[in-house]
Amino acid sequence: MKVVGAYAGAILLMGLASLAAAGPIAPPPKASLGLPPVPVPPENPITSAKVELGRMLFMDRRLSHNNTLSCGMCHVPEQGFTSNELGTAVGLEGQSVRRNSPTIFNVAYVEQLFHDGREFSLENQVWGPLLAGNEMANPSMGYVVEKIRLLPEYKGRFERTFGRGPNAANVGQALAAYQRTVLSANSRFDRWYYGKRKDALNAEEQAGFRLFAGKGGCAACHTIGPRHALFSDQDFHNTGIGYANSMQLVRRHKVQLAPGVHTEVTDKDLEAFEPPIPDVGRYEVTLDPADSWKYRTPGLRNVALTSPYMHDGSLATLEDVVEFYDRGGIANPHLDPLVKPLGLSGAEKRQLVAFLRALTGDNADRLAAEARRAQPPDTPPERDPAAVYRRR
Repeated sequence: MKVVGAYAGAILLMGLASLAAAGPIAPPPKASLGLPPVPVPPENPITSAKVELGRMLFMDRRLSHNNTLSCGMCHVPEQGFTSNELGTAVGLEGQSVRRNSPTIFNVAYVEQLFHDGREFSLENQVWGPLLAGNEMANPSMGYVVEKIRLLPEYKGRFERTFGRGPNAANVGQALAAYQRTVLSANSRFDRWYYGKRKDALNAEEQAGFRLFAGKGGCAACHTIGPRHALFSDQDFHNTGIGYANSMQLVRRHKVQLAPGVHTEVTDKDLEAFEPPIPDVGRYEVTLDPADSWKYRTPGLRNVALTSPYMHDGSLATLEDVVEFYDRGGIANPHLDPLVKPLGLSGAEKRQLVAFLRALTGDNADRLAAEARRAQPPDTPPERDPAAVYRRR
């Protein structure tokens, strides 16, 4: 669900009204080696209090309708701020979500959010999962705001941070401010490529970089600039995976039973389960048939930490991803022309994977620990927020 029209206008006005009372403005988060300056909207400057508040909200299970599911349970801090155990997310009371939980590492730089690019700011994006019936399933913005008002851990915090109590605008601003600080770079690749340390990558990883930028064609979409690299063109591409799922061309599915333990099941094995939810990708946003089964190019920083891969989590390992692209994706009428067979040797595939593993930032563990320390108690509010709407 998107915040549009009157909702978006109201949120902007409330945000501007509270800007003067938002407390001392901290400098924008300092980007690590390999990242550009962090874009921060003028209507939501970063403050330490705002980041701390947003971090707590992110980890609070009580922000779901039945007090069981937090943002941090799909974007697990210790699992690369995604979920290594699930191909696609599981929402309230086990409901299916059709897409993989994208990492929030470096989400500050993402121009169009969600896999289909349907949102344009983190401030508005947060309301999508909070209100989606198969995710956190809250009935309204007002319900979430009222619940926060009732929780003792937040008493006075919004007033000190924003100069007023919680509302739809500053809940989004706090969560967005925190997410803009989840920055991770200064990887061994960065120290080699941007820091000019010749020994930061070994020979196999350097060969993998040459493949990434050359024969493999990866850098055509996962771009690398002269001063920094987001490893994403911020565009949308059809690799064939969404098409194959929609046309039911996939007959066997790899299912993870435990970390590193997988089995295969067939479509027939799954007949008794909930049927797949239709997904046409970017087309659902633009209604342009040419955008059918296109999904946003993800950044590749910390990619070794954020399995499984693709918009539906259908590829379990980096080796699987390289094999998929080496085959040239899955043919369909809208297959991106950049996706074509690569003819990589076994050694070249190993080199490419080795390079991808060298993109892990140096602070992933610290960011995870900070998030976990911010998790508040799970004690629900003393009364249901809906009680404020009842006549007495």
